[in-house]
Amino acid sequence: MQVRDIMTTNVVCIDPNTSLREAAQKMKDNDTGALPVLSGPEGEPIGILTDRDIAIRAVAEGATPDDTVDRFVTRQVVTIEPDADIDDASRIMGDRQIRRLCVVENGHLVGIISLGDLAVIESNEAEDALEDISHGARAEGDGGSRPSA
Repeated sequence: MQVRDIMTTNVVCIDPNTSLREAAQKMKDNDTGALPVLSGPEGEPIGILTDRDIAIRAVAEGATPDDTVDRFVTRQVVTIEPDADIDDASRIMGDRQIRRLCVVENGHLVGIISLGDLAVIESNEAEDALEDISHGARAEGDGGSRPSA
C-alpha cells in the first residue's frame, strides 16, 4: 500500500506571517494538532506548527496571541513522496520519533500522513511507529531529546 492511499489530502496550511491566535483557531476549527507552514504561492513546506509548539515554545516564551508563528515553527520538515510504501512512512516516523509526515510531490505539499492514518489500516505499521515514538518520549524524560512535529 502506498502513502497516497491513506494520506489526508485536504490539509489546512498557514504561512509564516499567520498569528498564533489565527493558527490556534484553525487547529480548533479543523480538529488538528498540526499545520504545515508553506512558503509562497508554490506551496513548498518550510516548517510545521504543532499545538505543542504553541504551548511549549510560544506561551512559555511569553509570546502574545498576535505574534506570528514564524519564530515557533519546527523547521525540520520531514517529507515523503506519495508513491512511497506505508512501511517506509512508518519506519521514518519511528526513526525520527514524529507523528506526522508532509507528503510532497515535485516540491509541493499534496497531503499529510499521520500516525492515526497508519492506525486505521490492518497492519503493524502504527504499532511499530508508536512503539519507537513512545520509546523516544521515555528517553526524553531521561535527558534525551526528540524533535517535535
